[in-house]
Amino acid sequence: MIKFGKAVVKWRVPILILSLLLMIPAAIGYFNTRVNYDILSYLPKDIETMEGQDILLNEFGTGAFSLIVIDNTDDKQIEAIADGISDVDHVKKVLWYGSVADLSIPRDILPEKMYEFFNNADANSQLMAVIYDESMASDETMEALDRIDELVDEHCHVSGMASVIRDIKNLSEKETPIYVVIAVVLSLIILMLTMDSALAPVLFLLSIGMAIVYNMGTNFMGDGEISYVTQALAAVLQLGVTMDYSIFLWHSYEEQTERFNGDKKRAMAHAISNTITSVVGSSITTVAGFIALCFMSFTLGLDLGIVMAKGVLFGVLGCVTILPSMILICDKAVQKTRHRVIIPDLGVIADWITKHYLIFIALFLVILGPAIYGYTHTKVYYDLAGSLPDTLASRQADATLQEQYEMGATHIVLADANMTEKTCNDMVSELKSVDGVKNVLALDSFLGGTIPEEILPDKVREIFKNGNYQMMLVSNEYAIASDEVNDQIEQLNKIVKSYDDKAMVIGEAPCTKDLIEITNLDFARVSAVSIGAIFLIILIVFKSISLPIILVAVIEFAIFINMGIPAYTGTVLPFIASIVIGTIQLGATVDYAILMTNKYKKNRFLGMDKQPAIAAALKSSIQSIMVSAFAFFAATFGVGMYSDIDMISSLCILMARGAIISMFTVIFVLPSMFMVFDKIIIHSSVGFRDKSKISTRPATVGK
Repeated sequence: MIKFGKAVVKWRVPILILSLLLMIPAAIGYFNTRVNYDILSYLPKDIETMEGQDILLNEFGTGAFSLIVIDNTDDKQIEAIADGISDVDHVKKVLWYGSVADLSIPRDILPEKMYEFFNNADANSQLMAVIYDESMASDETMEALDRIDELVDEHCHVSGMASVIRDIKNLSEKETPIYVVIAVVLSLIILMLTMDSALAPVLFLLSIGMAIVYNMGTNFMGDGEISYVTQALAAVLQLGVTMDYSIFLWHSYEEQTERFNGDKKRAMAHAISNTITSVVGSSITTVAGFIALCFMSFTLGLDLGIVMAKGVLFGVLGCVTILPSMILICDKAVQKTRHRVIIPDLGVIADWITKHYLIFIALFLVILGPAIYGYTHTKVYYDLAGSLPDTLASRQADATLQEQYEMGATHIVLADANMTEKTCNDMVSELKSVDGVKNVLALDSFLGGTIPEEILPDKVREIFKNGNYQMMLVSNEYAIASDEVNDQIEQLNKIVKSYDDKAMVIGEAPCTKDLIEITNLDFARVSAVSIGAIFLIILIVFKSISLPIILVAVIEFAIFINMGIPAYTGTVLPFIASIVIGTIQLGATVDYAILMTNKYKKNRFLGMDKQPAIAAALKSSIQSIMVSAFAFFAATFGVGMYSDIDMISSLCILMARGAIISMFTVIFVLPSMFMVFDKIIIHSSVGFRDKSKISTRPATVGK
């Protein structure tokens, strides 16, 4: 690796020029990467609800709809609104009471249930359904919604999942740039306090920033899009996770500068070599943690996992090429900005910790039980819309819809178009009898047994019957992701399949029900894969049977505490947090443990006794661990406090808290574990004993 280090030093100016030029294609790639705001689209494509969405799009030419509540408006004005919305690009159909009533059919002969579906006389409001010809998260549907907003006034409330996604999109686009600013500013403050140069932290952030642009610029590869969760978190998470690589290079560079009497180029070449050797092991564990997310059936994990695994690789590459080049080129300015470290070195507590290790082992055992209990009893939510601020237009529209029409989720039933009229009526009657179902709007709802199907306009008939399928809208009073609606969906599925074994119930609520079932399995799978992968990596790196158990146990203990706290505070987390946070925390903070373990191993190999070896390892590691943890905390905590998107906010706060908990656990619990299991470690691991000295110092081996 020293040859690589010397090459970087020699070609530092061309490396920096090339890295700046590469920013151009990376930026182009970044701006051409589409962002997907529909979380439900990451469900497996082969499940019935997702196949049903494809049928809806292919057979009926629609993938989304909105329900608009119109207050205090007469029929003539509503008709004008409907005509205006009908002319909007990608609006396929507009359905309201007047779609049928205007066709010279006396209103008093229309079915009462159909009238009640579209009208609330007490609130003096009417309901309008707008059906789009694209999926609910497509750019075309978003543009159509923006145009509809321009057409309707304050008396109109546009609800539905498409409106929710549009609000998430607008909120995310506004907040995401601010996330980066917050993370950079807070990280810079932490680095300024903990480092001895004012310029070095700026160079750290510049090199990491370039690595982030490279990472985000390569996301267009594959299907050309990433999720908004990945878009929002990737830069902040990459900054926090890869910062310690830069810190390690800087500390190694300072040590090598003293070793080579101020020869900066030679010192940097050796610092690069040492950094590569040390960072490879820790970065592999971090990458393994993110790769574990790719094993989720819910492919949001694949999206986040691939982007973050790439981010770590770009971070390592930037740390050993771009950053050294910057430091050497800016050496004079770096030296001029040197200052005394504001936060003192806390390595002085190392001896005290190792001498009182039994206290921390006892605390470990006492806290473990409540931590596991909290970890297994933390509640999660799946209602994505319900976690958004109440001030958003879609949330207010949903509240109006619930208040005036007692309408929660709206399901879609797809059934055979050739089903007999009697069979269809029997099925509809049975669907209406299910608890929570308010109404079933099908083609027969307009006919009521008294109006011939032929008299209805084609635009109405095409909405409900097209090709091989007919469609029914099932309105109900239960909220999405509630136990009641999930039980209701099971009953509805049994009913429709008893009449047509190919019939299906689809929509936001059925998709969310599938999401609950799938992610419960994903949680166990991802945890097992991440723990197994990191266990195997540590086993290979340290050639040890005992160390993987100890290191993973210590970090898992920190994860139990972090994820268990919400159970005691009554906090309900977004479902994705329970799946990804443990993996991210394990992969990102096991580096702290590996750093200390390497030093402990070296000290024991040099012949130091147990307590001095562990104390020295802790003393020389504690500052790096704290700086890295606080930088990770700074990069994520501010974003968590600022964001109005609860999924982003919760994930960032959990990551920030996890970094600090892992820091304390590694500083206090891990050395105590080494004190207790030292004899087992040195006899079950390679490289802890210098065999050439065993015969002359047998008494010190197990101390």
